[in-house]
Amino acid sequence: MSRVFEASRVLMAVAKTKAKSTANPSLLKPSQPKPTAKPARSTSGIFKSIPVSPAMRKFLGVPDISRTDAMKKVWEYIKANNLQNPADRKVVMCDEKLKTIFEGKDKVGILEIAKLMSVHFVKPN
Repeated sequence: MSRVFEASRVLMAVAKTKAKSTANPSLLKPSQPKPTAKPARSTSGIFKSIPVSPAMRKFLGVPDISRTDAMKKVWEYIKANNLQNPADRKVVMCDEKLKTIFEGKDKVGILEIAKLMSVHFVKPN
């Protein structure tokens, strides 16, 4: 039985030496730390900057923005002004500025926010 294991060790050693000799030499060098730069964002889909409605433009202060950046800005505003209901964190209590983009509603569920914001993005023709 030990001959079987010995034979497999010999075969594995041969395979390793062949792999090292045929491998790309740059892969055998010690790896250097890669730069931690952020990958470039795609400019399509939800990452594409598109024009927004006048109400959203007044709220955000920019004429066009991507959907993801708009959502981030709205959540930054909600968190900065402590507008989440402390008893139920799934509900946002709208102030006058938020009511302008959320159809005048006093309370908005967090799952409704994307739906209510979608009407403010002008669809290109």
